[in-house]
Amino acid sequence: MRLRYLSCPGSRTLIFLICLIAGSASAQPWKQVKWGRDGQSIYEANGSSISTYNAKEGRQSVKIPTSSLTPTGQSPIQVEDFFYTPDENKWLIYTKSQKVWRYKTRGDYWLLDVPGGKLQQLGKGLPASSLMFAKISPDGKQVAYVSGHNIYVEDIATGKIKALTKDGDRRLINGTFDWAYEEEFDCRDGFRWSPDSRSIAYWQIDARKIRDFLMIDNTDSLYSYTVPVEYPKAGESPSSCRVGVVDIATAKTTWLQVPGDPQQHYITRLEWNPAKTGLILQQLNRKQNESTLFVADPATGKTKQIYKEADSAWIDIRSRWNSELTGWDWTNGGKSFIWVSEKDGWRHLYSVDMNGKEKLITPDNYDIINLLRIDEQHNQAYILASPDNPTQQYLYKVSLDGKGTPERVSPAIEDGTHEYDISPDAQYAAHTFSNHYFQPRNELVFLPDHRDDQKSDIVKTLQTSRFANNVDFFQVTTPEGVTMDGWMTRPANFDSTKKYPVVFYVYGEPAAATAKDEYGAGRSFIYNGSMSADGYIYVSIDNRGTPLPKGRKWRKSIYRNVGQVNVRDQAAGAQELFKRYRYIDTSRVAVWGWSGGGGMTLNLLFRYPEIYKTGIAIAAVGSLFTYDNIYQERYMGLPQENREDYVKGSPVTYTKGLVGNLLYIHGTGDDNVHYQNAELLQNELIKNGKQFQFMSYPNRTHSINEGQGTFKHLSALYTNYLKEHCPPGAR
Repeated sequence: MRLRYLSCPGSRTLIFLICLIAGSASAQPWKQVKWGRDGQSIYEANGSSISTYNAKEGRQSVKIPTSSLTPTGQSPIQVEDFFYTPDENKWLIYTKSQKVWRYKTRGDYWLLDVPGGKLQQLGKGLPASSLMFAKISPDGKQVAYVSGHNIYVEDIATGKIKALTKDGDRRLINGTFDWAYEEEFDCRDGFRWSPDSRSIAYWQIDARKIRDFLMIDNTDSLYSYTVPVEYPKAGESPSSCRVGVVDIATAKTTWLQVPGDPQQHYITRLEWNPAKTGLILQQLNRKQNESTLFVADPATGKTKQIYKEADSAWIDIRSRWNSELTGWDWTNGGKSFIWVSEKDGWRHLYSVDMNGKEKLITPDNYDIINLLRIDEQHNQAYILASPDNPTQQYLYKVSLDGKGTPERVSPAIEDGTHEYDISPDAQYAAHTFSNHYFQPRNELVFLPDHRDDQKSDIVKTLQTSRFANNVDFFQVTTPEGVTMDGWMTRPANFDSTKKYPVVFYVYGEPAAATAKDEYGAGRSFIYNGSMSADGYIYVSIDNRGTPLPKGRKWRKSIYRNVGQVNVRDQAAGAQELFKRYRYIDTSRVAVWGWSGGGGMTLNLLFRYPEIYKTGIAIAAVGSLFTYDNIYQERYMGLPQENREDYVKGSPVTYTKGLVGNLLYIHGTGDDNVHYQNAELLQNELIKNGKQFQFMSYPNRTHSINEGQGTFKHLSALYTNYLKEHCPPGAR
């Protein structure tokens, strides 16, 4: 897990919505900039009203006033999210949300009919704050939603509620997903309205054969109780999955005839074709190294394979869709679509027709980072890429016919990381820019020339910030010939003739990169104070296997080598830095990380005691066998076939090697990396006579942020331990 803090400086008039998105992205993953039907209006929830900003006119106004969102005899609705029909006559208002594992995807929904001024609560008679993923039918007459693992449809005119499924419970899940699908595939919203509003396609996850992992809650009542999580560990079969199409009139489901054992594959994507020719879905085999696309007849359930891809490592479905997997990138009115593959060694765009015939769109030797918008009117697509610097990210235009070279749209002066949410007509974009010395700058830009009506002196600001910055990016090449990118923050009042302690921040797995040129690089969010001011060198390096735009070989060299190749790269990178920078005090070397980074910390501390003297591991994976099957089997294969790879990659295997100082931290209510890891690790350390410091946070989850004073306590614990065992300052 990575924790990220964002700020939103600048003009309220231009950036009000962008700040909302930046601040809430980690809480509500389905939220995006809400573009109006005119392609130039942006909508924002503003307490108990909804505001609009017109990009063309530069004017902000109220779209939905508080008076329209105040039920008779009640307080105004506090808007947490909202959705609307294409004609903007009907609005769904989401409020009183509650968490389902990571995100607040369960709550109450209200429906506002703008022309009639009618406001009505949906799901009356169902439990409070239990509705999920409410969606208005294409004809605007009904609303469908999930409650209690079943799918319901409600007639807007009469308020009559009809259950489309009735067999759902905690283990038989209709219209949404189990823990593993949500965590590893970002699958949450599990149903889709048909274009004719007569049926709904939905996932059904059968977790009845999945064993519960029981977490113990010792703090919320006098007697402890268990909290069950259907959690398939590495080596355990996944939940069974199938897709059905339920008829709204009869509530009868027709199940799609997807080939293969439903408990040995995953269905990760499902959509209706806009050309009204049926459904399309993506199936992954259990090892996730084969991806097959099927089209399906919703009336008969028959399916037909149209496209298949295999990889000797894994198929990375998040190489394009790095948020919730909804929507399909259709072109030519539904006769073709844009697909992403790295089968030629680079993450490229392909155009695929409904017979499976493909055409390469981005033929050069570079990776696309993300596909943002297809602009068929101008025969182009907007993508994120960075062909020359893998630590950065820019907006490019590419031709849909595969001709020509990519054209950079992001300004040449703005070196760093750019994010965009592009309007449906591709004329405007909500843009955020930052780098390691420049705080996020938010604005509305006009495409394709990236014109900004704000008259800020960006050049002067960038130059001033650069001179005041003490973070440097570097590259280091190991004896194996692996060149890695990293950043280093030097102490304030740095004197190269003296020796300083160094702290390495690590992650090193395929889920995240740490050495990116964005705001926050070189700063420790957990340290109480300023590491630079206190006299620390702070370093982070991205090893092989991290998700950087450096080609398939870089990313997939970690296959069946988690805990091996990445650990070796980190240690070799540190040694090369020691040779290069003589002012690093090799007697004061610390390393820390969270989650996968916690596991990396343990591996480095145990296996390279000659390098690392102090380690702080938070919520660490101590044994690769304990983590969920989707993530671990994707990158490591099946433990039934290569058990030794799991053993070699697990920190618990190497506890005998502990020589230095270890602080281990874990929340007992962690449903992601289970507290089990802490106890397994402690047992091995105790058995081998190793002294260490341990801190458990009662009933806290993987983020260890629940409860009054928790983060303050964690920060103080981290900082005090680091200062005691890796003293700061020059010598």
